Amino acid sequence: MTPTGRPCFTPRPYVPAWWLPGPNAQTVAGRYLRPRTGVRYRRERIDTPDGDFLDLDFAEVHGSSAPPPGEGAPLALVLHGLEGDSSAPYVLETCRALWDRGVRAVAMNFRTCSGEPNRLPRFYHAGETGDIAYVLDLLAGRFAGVPLAAVGYSLGGNVLLKYLGERGGQARVRVAAGISIPFELGAGADKLQETVMGRTYTGAFLRPLKEKFRQKQQLIGDACDAERVLAARSFREFDDAATARLHGFSGVDDYYARSSSGQYLHRIRIPTLLIHAEDDPFVPESVIPREAIRANPYLTAVITPRGGHVGFVAGHPGRPQFWAEAEAARFVVEMLKC
Repeated sequence: MTPTGRPCFTPRPYVPAWWLPGPNAQTVAGRYLRPRTGVRYRRERIDTPDGDFLDLDFAEVHGSSAPPPGEGAPLALVLHGLEGDSSAPYVLETCRALWDRGVRAVAMNFRTCSGEPNRLPRFYHAGETGDIAYVLDLLAGRFAGVPLAAVGYSLGGNVLLKYLGERGGQARVRVAAGISIPFELGAGADKLQETVMGRTYTGAFLRPLKEKFRQKQQLIGDACDAERVLAARSFREFDDAATARLHGFSGVDDYYARSSSGQYLHRIRIPTLLIHAEDDPFVPESVIPREAIRANPYLTAVITPRGGHVGFVAGHPGRPQFWAEAEAARFVVEMLKC
């Protein structure tokens, strides 16, 4: 930390790729341009205290010019977004960026996201911090003395920031980064209903969510109104019919109010990088909690005019660069040195 209390880190400027104009171009291209090769995982299944399981994928990067991190190297937990998993391109790119800087990575798959339905009549959601708390406790015990970090994207970023706010100075990690964070879940759900492209994104997420519900419908039983769940055409409808009912909330407004990460930022007590674009098509610019960010010396925010949602593509058409992952990895390394 600097004498003013701010983390000792200077963000590198983001220069958007000129050939990807607009937030949707960045969002879509970011998904398909990131390479999917070079990272191999060693999967480990852990049982959770409630009788379920989580799958952790420990990364090994091939083709890097950097030497492999040693056994005592820092370890970063990487959290994916809604309906992602450890194979999401931004997760793979994060593992590569960390490895190149001497940091090991383990990607956590949220419940139902590792390719196999979980055991209980529940899923995962944007406010579920118990699972990452359990995983971080496990990693801290297994890798005693090794510095821990965490990087979260979108829904995973929301979960991470909520965890950090809940734990304050007792958080298991020494440094963290959140990218494309839905600070206010309800506002984001409503924004996606405003445009044709937003409704297209919503449909793309709802299809696999409904399929997972179908797979577990017998186990869930009458805890949800299946007809309402399967007829949902917006996140509000789905979260009210399924997410809230399965996870102890009174309804969708209660779920969004209690799970949104923006309200937890003032309680974070470890150096945390926030990367977010004002043109994020999933999050209204008006809900970016600028005052809370300015008031907390542990937060370093890079709020860019452009970048889309988990886009942040730079460089030339033949050689795209992925700025957010590189900055997150650089922040982790620089903060661990301070």
